[in-house]
Amino acid sequence: MSQSNVYDLCCRYHGQTVRITCSDGRVHVGEITRINRHTVWIRPTGSLCGYGYGFYGGYRGLGYGIALGAITGIILATAFLW
Repeated sequence: MSQSNVYDLCCRYHGQTVRITCSDGRVHVGEITRINRHTVWIRPTGSLCGYGYGFYGGYRGLGYGIALGAITGIILATAFLW
C-alpha cells in the first residue's frame, strides 16, 4: 500500500475508529484525530483493550502518532467488530 493511498484512507476515515496494522506487526485501534502527509494520530479506544498499546496512558487530545510509511493496512473498526 503506497503512502499516498494510506494518506487518502486516513483522510476518509478521519474521526472514525479504525484498526491500523504496521509493518512491524503492531496493531493499533483507535479514533483518527489528525492526519498530515507523514503521520496519522489516533486516540486509543479503551473498550478495545488488547489491541496495540497505549491503553493505560489515559491519552487525551490527539493521542499518539504513527508514521504513514510504517502502515501496511487500515480498516474501519466496525468492519471487524460485530
